[in-house]
Amino acid sequence: MSETSSPNDLTSRLRNRLEADRLRIEEAAARELARLGENLSAVANGALSSIEADTAEATGRMRELLMRAWLRPLVVGMSLFLGICGGSWGTMHWLSRSIHDRIDTLRELDVRTEWARTTLAEIEETTWGVELPEIDGDRYVSLPAGTPVRPAFTVRGRPYLSLSRE
Repeated sequence: MSETSSPNDLTSRLRNRLEADRLRIEEAAARELARLGENLSAVANGALSSIEADTAEATGRMRELLMRAWLRPLVVGMSLFLGICGGSWGTMHWLSRSIHDRIDTLRELDVRTEWARTTLAEIEETTWGVELPEIDGDRYVSLPAGTPVRPAFTVRGRPYLSLSRE
């Protein structure tokens, strides 16, 4: 073989060498990119877990704040509701009892009035309508209408006799 090289040999060697260098560079770049990807993935996972923890903590604080913020109005509202309902129930119970008591009293008065009317009718029937009025300190007897006695005076067709005050 000859020791001289042709331009094609030089080009071929350069091409092979460039190809080998390119493959080495690509492999080194691929390894470096894989290592950077792993590091980036680890950093992203760390950031994600940190964000999740911070979000969970903030959510817990917000939930606690909302519970405190709604608890007081809820308790006040329920207290007002129960107070109004209890007061209304008590008032209605008292009014109902008062109405029933008045109805019972009215029934009792109706019974007494009917008894008094019956008694008055019996008295008028047994006394034939005789009355004993007192006028200006003088006492009189009213007789039933149609009495044959000569009265001192008459009122509404009924004779009246004067009684002496002795």
